[in-house]
Amino acid sequence: MKSSIKNLLSFNLKTLLGFETIYKLITTIIFVPLFLGMFHLTMDISNYNYLTFENIIPFLMQPLTIICLLFLLIFMTFYTFIDISTIIIILDSSYQKKKIKIKDAFVLALKKSLRVFKWQNILLPFLVIFLIPFLNIGVSSSFISTIAVPEFIMDFIVKNSLYFALYIILIIILTITLFRWLYVFHYFVLEDLNFKESCAKSSNLSKKNKLKDYLRIIITQMLLAFLYMLFIGLGVFLIVALYKMFGQTNILGNVMITIIWLFIAISFIIMLLLATPISYAIISILFFRHKEQRKEKVKHVNLVIKEEVKVKRKMNILKYAIIVLILGSGTIFTYLVLNNKLNLNIEYVRTIEVTAHRGASVDYPENTMSAFVGAKEYGADWAELDVQQTLDQQLVVLHDTNLKRTTGVNKNTWEATYDEIKDLDAGSFFDKSFSDERIPLLRDVLEYAKKNNLKLNIELKPTGHEIDFEKGVIDLINEYNFKNNCVVTSQVYEVLENVKKYDDSIKTVYVMSLAYGNIIDLEYADSFSIEASSINKTLVNQIHGAGKEIYAWTVNTSENINKMININVDNIITDNITLAKNEIYTSKTSNVINEYVKLVQSIFD
Repeated sequence: MKSSIKNLLSFNLKTLLGFETIYKLITTIIFVPLFLGMFHLTMDISNYNYLTFENIIPFLMQPLTIICLLFLLIFMTFYTFIDISTIIIILDSSYQKKKIKIKDAFVLALKKSLRVFKWQNILLPFLVIFLIPFLNIGVSSSFISTIAVPEFIMDFIVKNSLYFALYIILIIILTITLFRWLYVFHYFVLEDLNFKESCAKSSNLSKKNKLKDYLRIIITQMLLAFLYMLFIGLGVFLIVALYKMFGQTNILGNVMITIIWLFIAISFIIMLLLATPISYAIISILFFRHKEQRKEKVKHVNLVIKEEVKVKRKMNILKYAIIVLILGSGTIFTYLVLNNKLNLNIEYVRTIEVTAHRGASVDYPENTMSAFVGAKEYGADWAELDVQQTLDQQLVVLHDTNLKRTTGVNKNTWEATYDEIKDLDAGSFFDKSFSDERIPLLRDVLEYAKKNNLKLNIELKPTGHEIDFEKGVIDLINEYNFKNNCVVTSQVYEVLENVKKYDDSIKTVYVMSLAYGNIIDLEYADSFSIEASSINKTLVNQIHGAGKEIYAWTVNTSENINKMININVDNIITDNITLAKNEIYTSKTSNVINEYVKLVQSIFD
């Protein structure tokens, strides 16, 4: 039996869209809060109010934590697997040219998914965790497909050729390994095999087709994504064209524009709902074709389907009334926006400040005077710098504890006096033209910042060899009367405690790679500097609700900068000052429609 992705999706399209709509609504309203609540309960049981990189390992090593997290993992993957199973069953019914109802597909999927809890299938949740992100290509999505490597880790990997090569090799190995099991879910759901049998069957079925299947999945999804973007682009093009044709005040033009926006919005929602079905439609087609080519019996779900009840007239009237209401309100909304009577810009966006990470480190050697001068010239509000103490208790501006990377001298800061450090070349590692750059003293940077109205984010990096480290920094800040123009930050909470105990008026910021739970209970932290991938709207609201600020680090792409703007962080720490300032000034998020609007308007203008 021959079929196509289009046929698989269209034959039971209402069932697919209906199920995905209901399931995603239930996920958002019920299960996401439930999973978060279960995780909070795990923290409470383990007596943890918050999680950071400093306490995450002890938290994970507790027996109760391990048990609770394993339970949560299995529960989450079971919930995700119901989604996968239902989609596979609906697609299989479409392949058989049989209509199926949401209830029938879901009940059968639930029964099959319950087999996840059998002992012989205990490893299936781990495959779900690892395989689904690899299917997240182009337009695919799922409850646990949002796994991402934090940006600061990726930056470190990309800048190091050895680590980047190892990363690529790891991705290739994982891809080759995981795609052997591409059809595990189909064998598990359609043929009722256990996990081990499904893996063996899948590996055998994909033996000669792994590369071809992988390329087909990528090409098909990318093509669908391209067509969708093209459709959106044409829609926006028509909107701008109509706007130019009819002018700002023509009611007919506003109605037509509203209709196009409505179609774009509806198509976007449909695409989101079809994202996961599209992925599994591709895999299902390949599964059935390979089975037929090998002359293996294709097993299908077997349901007795009753005829659908026709939609009542009242429902039709209600639908038309909703459409008229949307068009009417949309027309008024469009009219107000186009005539500048409704301002969509959110004012807080204008208040977000930009911090130059280690100075203007894209164009100048990090943590040098030229980098701090560059930061001011580029318009940064703040400059971030790292402070360490030498053998003779001098405070120098340097990130690494060892001098080798930036100066070529293989010696730790605590082992060298300032006299040994002050004449080292701290710029040639970046470019030979900066060979006259030296490692500055904190005093030098404070003096420049004071004269040039540049605020400083002073990160203390203790090595364990310091003497009165925090006291020395605070005394210097007070000597320059600079406490109102700086923050003292650290990844070590004890440092902030020492700062506050010595001078409570100094503003402290806790630098965190991971932040979860009631971090506002950390009394010695006035604000928080958190790695961008750990920041969400809930965390921002929590911190703002406590009257504190949140800094996002290190954010270097338009997408992530706009994400931070949208969730209202107070400060963006970046290597790319110009990009961050431009994104903040335009006060727009980097969504597809806005980008199309800017492009099309530029053509007409």
